[in-house]
Amino acid sequence: MAETLSGLGEIVEDRLLDGRLVLRQPRRGHRAGSDAILLAAAVPALGDGPLLDIGAGVGTIGLAVALAQPGLRVVLLERDPDIAALAAQNIALNDRADRVSIVTGDVTGPAAALGLAPASFACVAMNPPFYPPGGTRVSPVPNRRAAHVVEGSLEPWFRAARRLLRPGGRIVLIHRAQALAEILEALGTGFGDVAIRPIHALADRPAIRIVVSAVLNSRKPAELLPAFVLNAPSGGFTPQSEALHRGRAGLSMKPLAMEALAMTAGTGPPPPGADQ
Repeated sequence: MAETLSGLGEIVEDRLLDGRLVLRQPRRGHRAGSDAILLAAAVPALGDGPLLDIGAGVGTIGLAVALAQPGLRVVLLERDPDIAALAAQNIALNDRADRVSIVTGDVTGPAAALGLAPASFACVAMNPPFYPPGGTRVSPVPNRRAAHVVEGSLEPWFRAARRLLRPGGRIVLIHRAQALAEILEALGTGFGDVAIRPIHALADRPAIRIVVSAVLNSRKPAELLPAFVLNAPSGGFTPQSEALHRGRAGLSMKPLAMEALAMTAGTGPPPPGADQ
């Protein structure tokens, strides 16, 4: 029998990454999908980290990375208490309570209220709301509206990343391709070694997403990486996309690593994080 929670509606249990990642999430509204899996696959190998997942929702990104990287410590940051409660349940469902924790707080609010120490994270991952106010038709479902429409600008998200990352720490995010200029402007303060990976639904169509990574305090120039194509012309995922969605391959943000991967295509995909 399905559970119904006030404010979220019916809660269902879904499985991603070949069934290895179990998620309880609302049936209606914002739901885990390709954006979260792409971002998780782009997080580099971090050892014990820790990783901070800002705007974690039900915990998809942080839990997927924790699944791929044994030993990694992860903190999920989510402002909606009801969604954060589901994330806590998902931590337990996936048997990750020893390495993954949840903090309920708003990244756009006072920094001290989060209780997170400055310069304490090796990496920050974030999948912020895609649209400015008035930039899209607003969903009547509250959790979808909060996940899709940003209140104000993205600058508070980047300001929090600058404060919480260690020197040399990395930020990794996914966004609409149309947001590239805003992202590059935000990364211009404090970040370098920017890598941009366009994501295309089909090879002959414009990019629909960008995955961007950058390093705090680096002065290396930016690089535009080869495109990643999700779908084959005949339908379904491309082989590379299929491997990624099954958790059998990472999404490298380094050009040399991608060249090596292309040369060894057909020998079996590497585990997530292995080609970072």
